[in-house]
Amino acid sequence: MKTLLVSGGSGKLVKQIIKYNTKYQIFAPSRNEMDVSDYNSVDEYIKSCNPDIFLHSGAYTRPMQKHVDNPDLSIKNNIIGTSNVVLACIEHNIKLVYISTDYVYPGISGPYQEDDPLKPFTKYGWSKLGGECAVQLYDNSLILRACICDYPFPHPNAFTDVTKNTMYNMDVSKIILNLLDEYGIVNVGGEPQTMYEFVKEYNPDIGKISTSDLPSDSEITKKDTSMCIKKMKGLL
Repeated sequence: MKTLLVSGGSGKLVKQIIKYNTKYQIFAPSRNEMDVSDYNSVDEYIKSCNPDIFLHSGAYTRPMQKHVDNPDLSIKNNIIGTSNVVLACIEHNIKLVYISTDYVYPGISGPYQEDDPLKPFTKYGWSKLGGECAVQLYDNSLILRACICDYPFPHPNAFTDVTKNTMYNMDVSKIILNLLDEYGIVNVGGEPQTMYEFVKEYNPDIGKISTSDLPSDSEITKKDTSMCIKKMKGLL
């Protein structure tokens, strides 16, 4: 049985990956056990479990405003942290799978394909693209640009004018487990639809909100981050 090391062990996505796993021996350390912002911490944990694959899902994520207010933490965790993971995987010759995001795309006119030009429209997107840059330098790797939402949907309202490939974390976890042997870049998500359409299927009482309702300085103003998922479907 292959061994899978997963960063961000305390996160909701990782808990779902552990729940649906049937093929791997999984090590899922918390940040206290393996801090990706510290190369030595990553290196020592790798030595302790000798993984075949490193699934780097740990990240500084939501709410998006955190990346505006704390750019130092965004850089430290998502860019430097990912670089440390890449360096450690190179050192120990370990396959690396990096969970990226649809926010690396411009968000203007989807659906975006894996080889389309990238231009993040949020600080979070830039931090994840910074991580991608390091991963791209390592051939023994896979980048999954995923559109993930917590279940149940954590907000009282959903956007009626933002189109995405949203999937709940339990569904994305199953796809991730089936793509770990692939290489390159793969868009991961469901069929493109507005956030309101997606959430309403599971929660008919969800309220409506538009990007025009947001403050003028909000980063969430782009309306179409949808991705082409033809490659993902072919691989699955």
